[in-house]
Amino acid sequence: MRSIRRKVEMPTEEKRYVGIFNDSFPPIIDGVTQTILNYVDWLRSHGYDPCVVTPYNPVKTEVPYKVMRYFSLPIRSRHPYRYGYPKLDPYIWGKMRNTPFRLIHSHSPFAAGRLGVYAKKHQGMPLIGTFHSKYKSDLKHSFKLMPFCVPIIMKRILNFYNACDEVWIPQASVEETVREYGYKGKLEVVDNGIDYKDNHVADIRAYKAESRKLFGIPDDTLTLLFVGQHIWEKGIGIIVDALARVKPDVKFRMEFIGEGYAKADLLKMIDERGLSSRVVTNHLIMDREELGRHYAAADLFLFPSLYDNAPLVVREAASLGTPSIIPNGSTTSEVVTDGVNGFLSQHSADAYARMIERLYDKRDGLVEVGLNASDSFVRGWNDVMEEVADRYEKLIKRTTR
Repeated sequence: MRSIRRKVEMPTEEKRYVGIFNDSFPPIIDGVTQTILNYVDWLRSHGYDPCVVTPYNPVKTEVPYKVMRYFSLPIRSRHPYRYGYPKLDPYIWGKMRNTPFRLIHSHSPFAAGRLGVYAKKHQGMPLIGTFHSKYKSDLKHSFKLMPFCVPIIMKRILNFYNACDEVWIPQASVEETVREYGYKGKLEVVDNGIDYKDNHVADIRAYKAESRKLFGIPDDTLTLLFVGQHIWEKGIGIIVDALARVKPDVKFRMEFIGEGYAKADLLKMIDERGLSSRVVTNHLIMDREELGRHYAAADLFLFPSLYDNAPLVVREAASLGTPSIIPNGSTTSEVVTDGVNGFLSQHSADAYARMIERLYDKRDGLVEVGLNASDSFVRGWNDVMEEVADRYEKLIKRTTR
């Protein structure tokens, strides 16, 4: 697939770093990590100098740009994630004072975000914070043995966003969650992009047919897909229970792609429900072309999550002609019109099972719904990053007068 790039106006002042701060980075791959990787790649290709600030990871990842790592420890309940402890790092603070940043964009309110606030305080550059996730849910899981820690950390999260010059959200409906956390300032809606949207597929129907043939999927089989962290908050248990309730005459093939703390229990659940012959599980797929083939081969993307804000995976699937079944009333459902660019279901295994049965008889029309989704709520990174770069430059000018 061919990538198309467009030019934007370059910064005229002396080049300095654009700081991209986040608490996860390869080898950890999730939606936010994928976002910052696309930010960095686009910035580099358009003459900016990005500098990633992220926790130390013992698994080395070689990249052609500057990366600053700070002390971290593994999070046992969320392997392979790590929690950064910059207070235990004697060097990172000096780097934050002395690295010439033009602007800092933190995609995390935790340790990376606190370092961004520190650098802003000492150097005076603008700071943007993007609200990506429902952090309280993550904290409740990570600190289930120490629940008293949750309100303390939530207060720190609010302090981070209050210190930002701008706070961005990836979808308008995310505002409800941000307000629930106590943030009262102005919010800017800035989409996340999808790299598959930037790549040219001349005939998406032919590409999907070719992908199904590659995996040996029969025409009469409804192919279902989930990509993401294997954690219960994503609704993966609902998927398995739904599949166990689908009528025997519905031919389906389900594929799970990803890793997470619940994966071992998920595999056990699949076996106990007698689904092992119809469910395929894959590890995290790092190769974007290979992952794209899996998206394209699917008829439906199953995403019964109330946990996510604006999940990239739903947009990635749509960009390759695969519509999603989304829980009605979820944050994600804001962009979905039932039966037009996706499907809305009640948040239960029985409702998902009935939806799968109904759509099995309408599978010939599913590609059209997926293409409608791609047209209506998917933007390519080239388009998104032109907007981001413009916002960066305006913010720098506004705050450095």
